[in-house]
Amino acid sequence: MTGPKDLDPSSRRVMIGEELRHARERADLTQQALGELLFVSGSYVGQMEAGTRRILPDMAERLDETLATGDFFARHCKKANRSRHPEQFAEAAEAEALATEIRQYGALLIPGLLQTADYAHAVFLDYQPTAPDETIGELLAARMERTRLLDNPTKPLLWAVLDEAALRRSVGGAAVMAHQLHHIAALVRARRVIVQVLPFSAGGHASLHGSLKLMYFDDAPPLSFIEAPTTGRLLDDPATVARNELSYDLVRANSLTPKQSLALIEAVAHDYGHEEQHP
Repeated sequence: MTGPKDLDPSSRRVMIGEELRHARERADLTQQALGELLFVSGSYVGQMEAGTRRILPDMAERLDETLATGDFFARHCKKANRSRHPEQFAEAAEAEALATEIRQYGALLIPGLLQTADYAHAVFLDYQPTAPDETIGELLAARMERTRLLDNPTKPLLWAVLDEAALRRSVGGAAVMAHQLHHIAALVRARRVIVQVLPFSAGGHASLHGSLKLMYFDDAPPLSFIEAPTTGRLLDDPATVARNELSYDLVRANSLTPKQSLALIEAVAHDYGHEEQHP
């Protein structure tokens, strides 16, 4: 179970989580006991208290009823759940911002936290070719806001495994790809992130189903996130998270070393730069 901690008052969701913890303790309930009343796990309650899980409208109403808090959670959670991110990814993005460690495998695309603005813009245009500029601009602004997590010199720890396909797929053209890969190399050389490449020569592997993200927290159990077009699932079941951890570890074990990976990333970036100069 998670324990109390000094919560960041700048985050509305974290503040609501603190209020949930106080209300639960006033009712003399453990996280497990409250979870049983709500038909969720004690871990889920802990994640709501830590702010790593959204309190959805139906859950907010059940909390108000169970903890006799009037309409406090129903009123405040509606505002707290507003997000600039697509609905299927909003909860994962919010959890990501609170994580102390993120482990991620990028199957076909560079992971969002590592993307440059030009690369992200090309991704959004490819995904929504008829979307108006305003929509693309909003998506891009939200994506770039996420990347600012790496402005912190130490947290979160990001360990990314990139499939070689993500390096070789020319999203946005040679110039965009050259800049994108140089950006990743710069983060690696600054010792801000750890990056490995899963080469084509590795053949089949444990995450052929697609990309995978794991998030770890100081005061809540880990979460895993599985994403597909127009949908995403944030998972907290311990057995499922453990299985995804094993998949990530197997992918990492079959990858190039960090030094070998950096050399490959920079070599591919050089190739893109040469392609741009000599189309």
